[in-house]
Amino acid sequence: MRSDVALLPLDRPLLTALLAVAVAEADPTEVMPPVPDPTGGDGWTAERRAAFLRFHAWRSLPPDPVESTYAITVAGRVAGAARLCPRPDRDSDRKRERPGTVEAGTVEAGLWIGRSHRGAGVGGTVLRLLIDRARADGHDRLYLSTTPENTAMRHLMAGLGLTGTQGEFAL
Repeated sequence: MRSDVALLPLDRPLLTALLAVAVAEADPTEVMPPVPDPTGGDGWTAERRAAFLRFHAWRSLPPDPVESTYAITVAGRVAGAARLCPRPDRDSDRKRERPGTVEAGTVEAGLWIGRSHRGAGVGGTVLRLLIDRARADGHDRLYLSTTPENTAMRHLMAGLGLTGTQGEFAL
């Protein structure tokens, strides 16, 4: 595990630094939900930059946030983001009973890392830090998912005994 990797709770100054890293080292589709641009532009348009800030401010910065988001730092510099989010209860949605409730003890983890830090062991360290944080917060299960082409994340998931592109495991 790399000793120079840390997770810092997201705040406004870190959000600004996170946007700078996202613009310089990631594609918008790697770091946030898709945002159509009215001008039809590709990449980090002004609309996508504003949407990135709104998305994270809404989900992570209010007093009662939707999820816990962290700036990933490597040697003190922001390199990406990681998150833990309570997982919606799939059974309540299927039964139409109390839709939107949360599975007790289960959190979903997510992360993205800027290109200059990929392939250097940062992802594995971040995943271990997220597991430790989820345990410390009292969660007993962690859910992970990725895309078929994200071989790095699939490799990390396989190290936890997960095959395919999604799964959960006991902490």
